Amino acid sequence: MNTLPPPSDPLLLPLQDPRVRDLVPDHADMHALVADLVLPSGASMYVMSTMETSRELIRHSYYRYEFATVAVTHSLFALEHVLSERLAANEPLHVLIKRAADAGLITAGLAAELDRSQLLRDKLTQGAESSAALRPLGAVALVRAVFDAVSLLLRPPSAAEAAAAGLGGAQPEGGLARLWEDHLCAVFPDGFRGVDFDGVDLVLLDADVAGLVQRELKDELDDGGIAALWGCIADLDKIIPLTNEEYCASYFTKLRTMAQVAAAPYIPTAT
Repeated sequence: MNTLPPPSDPLLLPLQDPRVRDLVPDHADMHALVADLVLPSGASMYVMSTMETSRELIRHSYYRYEFATVAVTHSLFALEHVLSERLAANEPLHVLIKRAADAGLITAGLAAELDRSQLLRDKLTQGAESSAALRPLGAVALVRAVFDAVSLLLRPPSAAEAAAAGLGGAQPEGGLARLWEDHLCAVFPDGFRGVDFDGVDLVLLDADVAGLVQRELKDELDDGGIAALWGCIADLDKIIPLTNEEYCASYFTKLRTMAQVAAAPYIPTAT
């Protein structure tokens, strides 16, 4: 567990956490990291306060590294509140996220990012992760997803659905093909070949998803392939919260989105 000892003199001014020295030279530079986290209009005071606190926690991770992870989990309070009101449902967060994506209220890519935050929260609750799980840059990406989702969800229904469809949330004909083309242009994360997280080899997982998606594009995905694809999605759900490097996390989040779109027409096979 990566923690710092408490200061010996509580009257001393806070100092930069040494774990963020490679990120910014001084606290003023943290402002640029969160500059695009703009509070949405039309939110309740509760939602506005929660989101603003999440943003400020990232800014002040300059002084305490763990604040970055706390910022992500805190932002989920606002997300869950808005989702519950928008969908008129009182269900677990992962169910609300899926319902919003299925309804076209948020994009598939955005839902994958929100799932990643929710899975991280679960890991923290279970003691499988510490509050130092995320670097500030990783926290910015996940909190930005919450800001974007809340902005979409607070729009009138017709506008939210149109925006989600324009961003790719509703999957039109050829949607999987476009995701596949984007994947072919993506470079596998440097330094992660031969690496496995929690027993999952990243290169093999990448190759398995690619092969299964190709089969789906050719209408050749059989029952065994469907079961394998849902297994890959489960593995992605397991490794993405463990991925602290920003590009690697983004790469595998997009891979999960593509796998989810390929698997969406099928009910996962019981194992």
